Amino acid sequence: MNLNLLLNRYCLRTTKIITIFIIVVFCSVTMNLTDFRDNSLLKLQVGGPFLGGMEAVQEAQEYILIQVEQTEEAGSRRRRTQQVLYNWTIPLHSQRSDQILRTRTFEMVSSAPILISVQAFLLDSQVVPLSMTHQSLFVTVETQVLMAGLILAGVYVLIIFEIVHRTLAAMLGSLAALAALAFIGDRPSLMTVVEWIDYETLALLFGMMILVAIFSETGFFDYCAVKAYQLSRGRVWPMIIILCLIAAVLSAFLDNVTTMMLFTPVTIRLCEVLNLDPRHVLIAEVIFTNIGGAATAVGDPPNVIIVSNQDLRKKGIDFASFTGYMFLGICLVLLTSFPFLRMLYWNKKLYNKESSEIVELKHEILVWRQTAHRINPASREETAVKCLLMQKVLNLESLLHKKLKTFQRQISQEDKNWEHNIQELQKKHRITDKILLVKCLTVLGVVIFMFFLNSFVPAIHLDLGWIAILGALWLLVLADIQDFEIILHRVEWATLLFFAALFVLMEALAQLQLIDYIGEQTAVLIKAVPEDERLAIAIILVMWVSALASSLIDNIPFTAAMIPVLINLSQDADVNLPVKPLIFALAMGACLGGNGTLIGASANVVCAGIAEQHGYGFSFMEFFRLGFPMMLMTCTIGMCYLLATHIGLGWNT
Repeated sequence: MNLNLLLNRYCLRTTKIITIFIIVVFCSVTMNLTDFRDNSLLKLQVGGPFLGGMEAVQEAQEYILIQVEQTEEAGSRRRRTQQVLYNWTIPLHSQRSDQILRTRTFEMVSSAPILISVQAFLLDSQVVPLSMTHQSLFVTVETQVLMAGLILAGVYVLIIFEIVHRTLAAMLGSLAALAALAFIGDRPSLMTVVEWIDYETLALLFGMMILVAIFSETGFFDYCAVKAYQLSRGRVWPMIIILCLIAAVLSAFLDNVTTMMLFTPVTIRLCEVLNLDPRHVLIAEVIFTNIGGAATAVGDPPNVIIVSNQDLRKKGIDFASFTGYMFLGICLVLLTSFPFLRMLYWNKKLYNKESSEIVELKHEILVWRQTAHRINPASREETAVKCLLMQKVLNLESLLHKKLKTFQRQISQEDKNWEHNIQELQKKHRITDKILLVKCLTVLGVVIFMFFLNSFVPAIHLDLGWIAILGALWLLVLADIQDFEIILHRVEWATLLFFAALFVLMEALAQLQLIDYIGEQTAVLIKAVPEDERLAIAIILVMWVSALASSLIDNIPFTAAMIPVLINLSQDADVNLPVKPLIFALAMGACLGGNGTLIGASANVVCAGIAEQHGYGFSFMEFFRLGFPMMLMTCTIGMCYLLATHIGLGWNT
């Protein structure tokens, strides 16, 4: 029986490896194939001093007219001559300063020669600098969207069923998306692919990882865990609610990722002290971090994109009005989220099933085994160290086996001896390096202060990533770190690589028209609704499309793509919709939708990566079982708030 089971596992593993390898080879070959079919689409990208807004197109006095013309003579393929002609009008900015890129795709008849002409209609004789690039594509937009959908579904299958690590899944998805772009004739260069990566986010993650790694050397996280245990008086749920509330408030003003990087180590140590399973507590925290981030204009990247848009500022959506409206709605969402979280966790066993001694022993075995596997036996000494570590693992496993034999389960939902335990824990968990702690708190305080200034003072030209990198450099110098390898080992390289691959994947899917297609289809559905019900249906549709899309794909490119769609929709005389309710529905859905899946928000992935490094990693489905119901509930409350204020009270209409 055991032999058959091992044989089946070996066959499945071999089949998985061969299948994935064949797909990788196929994608690699496809990326380097030459063009071999007739063109069906022409993609034009024009750069120049264009107007950034949508509302000034009709009123513009200066503009350029681009004509795309193709004629195919009668022959063996066609009985009569066929001609297509497209006119593309782009309004010009009077200052001739900013260079804005505009892209449009035209459907062609065949691979026959194409005539592109440009005419400028100007009030004076000034020079207008223009740039133009063109690419010939081979498939229709619908086919591109289908390919993008299949690739995204494949990535989710790999992650949900844990066929490969999520980082490798994102890398495979990126490769497949790049191969799809090459297949349709839109093969990007290596330089272009590198530019798709959001280095500010990676710099923010790397800098904060360094800060947290040095911070953990002071014993501060252990100290905070003991203090939280003391405040909770041995009661679990008051402690969880306090942690979630603090995380939500902090994330409203700080970046969600920063909040979770500071909170995750404290939570893990606290759960170890209380003999709790950290996974459920961490998932609850990251859910409330995403909810709290939606409350202000700087709490979540989609909100930042919205308040930074010049066209929306002209419509009255600025920092103060946006924050005021969203803050009230998110407060209502938070009030209903805590009881719902308690319901979700009603039958969850938050306490570990074994005693804290056995749990700590199991965790110690896991950490020693991971440490041994990370050693690359390049020398005889390293080989000896790895053997010693594996021997220690075997000894600990033998000790664990003996303890499990004599263990009798004794679990209490409230620690009756918490006062005695506090005294023991305070002796065991103290601040180990007070001087280093002062340095860490000083640097971290400056970094967080700079984060605030960056959000509220436009004169500061440092991005969040630069601030985090500078803070890490300051602390590395002040802490006088001698063994730099130890600090680098605590950096979540797999998480950083996952985000880099995810950025490439999402941009490639955007190039395959997936995000634009979702926005256009949403607009088509809204236009089909009767006028007296149009605003209510539009709010509901934008809200839920944004939420579901943001739980599956990155909410940053989705928000950026939806803003011009909604602005155009509000300016359409046949639709007659105000823009503010649509934008608030987009913001609410994009932020709250991040709780739907593990890769729906950056904070989810960062929290999972840190937890995995500490030996408490949680899977896609573990997060989905708690996060998706919370997403549905919070989005429902947010939708009711939007409908009550815009339809019932007539706000912002």
